[in-house]
Amino acid sequence: MSKAGNSVIGAIAGVALGLTLGVLYAPDKGDKTRKKIKKKAEEARDELAHKAQDLTNEISSRAQNVSQEVSQKYSSKKQDFKSNLDDVVQNVSEKADDVILTLEKKLEELRLKNKKFHTKTKDVVVTKTAGDNIAAKTQKV
Repeated sequence: MSKAGNSVIGAIAGVALGLTLGVLYAPDKGDKTRKKIKKKAEEARDELAHKAQDLTNEISSRAQNVSQEVSQKYSSKKQDFKSNLDDVVQNVSEKADDVILTLEKKLEELRLKNKKFHTKTKDVVVTKTAGDNIAAKTQKV
């Protein structure tokens, strides 16, 4: 519990104890005693209202401070997240570009190998002769 909360509880307990002791040891007549009790009760009510207002103000101030801190931290974390996300997107984009370039180089290498292969390859012509012997002829393309 906060200091202000403890103060309010202490004030209430003090007022109650003071009123009780005042009534028990009052040397005055009933009318005067009742007036004193009424006056003390009003003073206690005013003090309690003042303490309650102080406590309300303190709680309100702390809540506002916490709200501002949370808002600032949220804003900071949001900005950090956006920055990190931008870095990740940039990094992934660069990696994707690297992969595309590598694949394009490999594709070009394969095209060159395929072109060389086709220029060196000879077509094989299969002919069937009598007696089911298969003869093969090659010719350059």
